Amino acid sequence: MRGFIDEEALRVMKSAAWIMNIARGGIIDENALIRVLKERSIGGAALHVFSQEPVSETSELWRLPNVLITPHAAGSSPRDVERCLNIFKENLGRYLKGKPLINAVDKRAGY
Repeated sequence: MRGFIDEEALRVMKSAAWIMNIARGGIIDENALIRVLKERSIGGAALHVFSQEPVSETSELWRLPNVLITPHAAGSSPRDVERCLNIFKENLGRYLKGKPLINAVDKRAGY
């Protein structure tokens, strides 16, 4: 849902409100967000994802004092490799037996 949170939605927020995006980058219209942040129509934004990953070094978001940018690494943990290997092994066994795979991408649903 690109641009689901558009300028109209941002402008109805309270002036002290902060918007946080840890979902999908494109869900917020970034150009509209930059406008309302520069105008101080909202208090600020905490952003973990962006329309384009990685966010451009030239993006105005980097220079705005009311923006907090966090690295897109919240999903990592010390056990990532172990978990990935376990899922791979499980899926390999399922594939060889003709069974449905776990964590399969549903392209029609978009995830």
